[in-house]
Amino acid sequence: MMLANPVFIGISGFFSGILAGFLGIGGGTVLVPLLVALGYEPIQAVATSALAITITALSGTLQNWRMGYIKLQSILYLGLPALLAAQVGVYFADKFSPALLLFAFGLLLVVNIFLVEFRKRIIAQHQGEAQTPIGNPIVSRVATGGTAGVLAGLFGVGGGVIMVPLQIILLGESIKTAIRTSLGVIVLTAISASIGHALKGNVLFVEGLLLGTGGLIGAQVSTRFLPKLPSKVVGFAFTMLLVILAIYTFWQAWGIYSLSLISEIHKDML
Repeated sequence: MMLANPVFIGISGFFSGILAGFLGIGGGTVLVPLLVALGYEPIQAVATSALAITITALSGTLQNWRMGYIKLQSILYLGLPALLAAQVGVYFADKFSPALLLFAFGLLLVVNIFLVEFRKRIIAQHQGEAQTPIGNPIVSRVATGGTAGVLAGLFGVGGGVIMVPLQIILLGESIKTAIRTSLGVIVLTAISASIGHALKGNVLFVEGLLLGTGGLIGAQVSTRFLPKLPSKVVGFAFTMLLVILAIYTFWQAWGIYSLSLISEIHKDML
């Protein structure tokens, strides 16, 4: 399809960046339903979201690197299995029907509601301090990075919501270290997912660059200039946003499935 209004796409990316920085959510959670609402195919929305996330995550990682917070070794330990796993996600995303892909994304949004609460509890329990790792560190890193990679390739999301708790529980990392390492890993998974989808012709490069640039600016604005709301208000806003997006995504999935079903019935009648 033709490019939608570039200004609107840029503003939409800016809005997603505001939400990402203010509510602590990944851009893909907003970008995929947004692109579907604009009329793009679900697989295009997932692939383009991965490209946009690459830009925003890379900016944050470079900032952490300049400040001396990045440990390249930790990122590579998680990032290498994530690179491979992202291609697994890309493969299945390309095989899923549009309705099934949207339905699965809607389930991810619902699961995210519980994952965020789980993340809050883990952070509260560990109180920001590093803990003793659980199990074999190699297996833990493969499981953590692999999960993030599959999510990136399949749904075009960063996967930080689940990656950070796994880093804290399995790898014994402190909260700040987990968040910074997670952001660096997201860069690798998003790049891998973008390349995989680009080779299949799924990525909309202009839209992705516009969304990524807008999201980059929006995240900077929200984290630096917007007033801090009480945690209960932020938590409620985040939950309601996920509920609305999940309902919309399920509705879109049902609409696509219904159209395909009607089309099949029509073919059988001819």
